[in-house]
Amino acid sequence: MRLDTEQHRTRYAQIGVPAAVLGVLASAFSAAPASAAMPAMPAETGSHQRLVAVPTSAALKAVPAHTTPAAYNVQYGDTVAAIAARFGLATVDVLTWNDLGWRSVIYPGQSLRLTAPAAAPAPAPAPSPAPAPSAQTHTVVAGDTIFAIAQKYDTSIDAILAANGLSRDSVIYPGQVIAISAAATPEPAPAPAPAAVPPSAPDTAGTTHMVVVGDTLFAIAQKYGTSVAALYAANGLGPSSIIYPGQSIIVAAAAEAPASTPAPIESAVLNAPQAENAAMIIGIGRELGVSERGIAIALATSMVESWLRNLDWGDRDSLGLFQQRPSTGWGTPDQVMDRDRSIRVFYGGQSDPNGSTTRGLLDIPGWESMTFSEAAQSVQISAYPERYGAWESAAYEWIALYG
Repeated sequence: MRLDTEQHRTRYAQIGVPAAVLGVLASAFSAAPASAAMPAMPAETGSHQRLVAVPTSAALKAVPAHTTPAAYNVQYGDTVAAIAARFGLATVDVLTWNDLGWRSVIYPGQSLRLTAPAAAPAPAPAPSPAPAPSAQTHTVVAGDTIFAIAQKYDTSIDAILAANGLSRDSVIYPGQVIAISAAATPEPAPAPAPAAVPPSAPDTAGTTHMVVVGDTLFAIAQKYGTSVAALYAANGLGPSSIIYPGQSIIVAAAAEAPASTPAPIESAVLNAPQAENAAMIIGIGRELGVSERGIAIALATSMVESWLRNLDWGDRDSLGLFQQRPSTGWGTPDQVMDRDRSIRVFYGGQSDPNGSTTRGLLDIPGWESMTFSEAAQSVQISAYPERYGAWESAAYEWIALYG
């Protein structure tokens, strides 16, 4: 037994500690290994010693340092500023790292980079030229559409949709990276018409037509030499019905009329609310001195966007006769739903209630020399610009009927 244990026993014996307890204490002191994680160190307190546990480095549990993740998935209610503050970052850095601007919109599920992108390594000596051009990418900015991107890179909408796994109903957003084929995908050649069927006398009895993007009942009726009224009757449709791509339309034969007779203009007949809105668009256009062609473009645009109805719903926050979006500067929801104001904003010009915030038809340089669809598209920036031209003939009929 060590000397210090003897001294402890003597001291405890002097103050009346039982011998059994002394034995336990002594065995504990003698059994403690020198390399224990918490060694006992004597410390002086007055005339007596006390034991102090001093942790060794092996006994200290390491606390991991806080690190910022490389990426963060946006949750509902998040903002860029709040995310940056949460991880001790500067908002401008998070915006820069993700190719965003101060007015960019983030959405739940979007992945945001929280670290600066690695610097590009120094280029290695160029090998022999690659035989095929590399693919391009485009980072979406506010106001972009698939149509505009396709025009910019001299390719087609279908090629961009296919390269990115998108459909014609997909929504693109600022900051999204769009893959663009290095070479424009050639449009497939149209299938040759069957030689056995004389084009002058098509047999339309029992024929069906598969609706494609841009189709209208008026155009289908003209194509098959029938009337819109016959299409309504054969398919259980009405003037306010909407057809959609992939829908099968039964085309009844127009046996009662000779092939040379032009198709009637039932498609120009509107129901009461539509006729009221059409008359309002025509009246305001004439008040502003807009040409008949400009008024026809406004009518066709409203028909494509809302079926000439003042809708209180639409894609995202789109509203009203022209499906104008408050979030992109067309006015407050109440202003967009104000038919008089929304019509004047579409026309634009010197008396535009929105001033220079948005661009109306009269603000488009050279709109008079554009095609019908191009002029409407310059205002609306739609993903389907070809739809407006399909209503050109009907729009002039509306001016004659309701002007």
